[in-house]
Amino acid sequence: MKYTNLPHTDIEVSKICLGTMTWGNQNTESEGHEQMNYSLEKGINFFDTAELYSIPAHPDRQSNTEKIIGNWFKTTGNRDKIILASKIVGKAEFSKHIRTTGFTRESIINAVEGSLHRLQTDYIDLYQLHWPERNTNYFGKLGYKHDISDHWQDNIHQVLETLRDLIREGKIRQVGISNETPWGTMRFLEESKVHASLPRTITIQNPYSLLNRLFEVGLSEISMREKVGLLAYSPLGFGALTGKYLGDRRPENARLTLFPNYDRYIKGNAVLATQKYYELAQANDISITQMALAFVNTRPFVTSNIIGATSMKQLEENIESIDVVLSDEVLQGIEEIHHQIPNPAP
Repeated sequence: MKYTNLPHTDIEVSKICLGTMTWGNQNTESEGHEQMNYSLEKGINFFDTAELYSIPAHPDRQSNTEKIIGNWFKTTGNRDKIILASKIVGKAEFSKHIRTTGFTRESIINAVEGSLHRLQTDYIDLYQLHWPERNTNYFGKLGYKHDISDHWQDNIHQVLETLRDLIREGKIRQVGISNETPWGTMRFLEESKVHASLPRTITIQNPYSLLNRLFEVGLSEISMREKVGLLAYSPLGFGALTGKYLGDRRPENARLTLFPNYDRYIKGNAVLATQKYYELAQANDISITQMALAFVNTRPFVTSNIIGATSMKQLEENIESIDVVLSDEVLQGIEEIHHQIPNPAP
């Protein structure tokens, strides 16, 4: 395994982070425990979860994943071996069963307390805002469209004050954002620069893969110059970049077979691009899965690559990508495809 530090800290994390959002729905608790045991054995010390998981969000499954992780901590005593990240939900129709308020002081405190209880721990290493509460472009929206009916008032200073107080209480250690835009990222950084007592945003968890490189357009420069590390999620485009959906196949129990509404990675130009990446990998005797993950692993703005798997075979292949070195020929081929079909699945 390879390691790096969370930016601006001495917290060492594995370059591959174990994503957990399927546990409690597609995966059982015992399967989640098996994945954590194997990942730790392979050198992964960074786990990412959220109060929303497992997905798709549903009242009957609310926070199942955090409970599974908490039971593993209790059973194994491995809490001190793991850098743990979790998130508070934003304001949305699909998360209203959790709360209908935005990032108020009360909602943040209640969310942290709830996660600590379910995770059976005294602290969370990295606490993230799952998505913005204001109207902006995330979750597959390509561009920003201003909505005059959005009555959001800039409360970023107040949000950081609450997170600062939770840091002082020892309940969280660092803060991050997720599904954010360049404007939002700089607003968070601005507050901590102007007000030294406020915590600095050190990570951003956004989608990034061969099918969605929008992070490179505006956020990568911020990431490099401000040292805000990308925690890349969906590096395989919900499994599309394994090639298993090519030819209109829908494997039994696969995520996009079970949840066809998450289809942006398997329609239109995304399919054309995936086919080209598949052919490039085949021509160079490498699996498309490991090619796609190795590409993400080696981007200079990526702090950690969040993998997710529903089987141990998938998990093993994903973790092994850390040792894959892409040749100049493969990297050139990737760029050629990207220029032909840029960002087909934002």
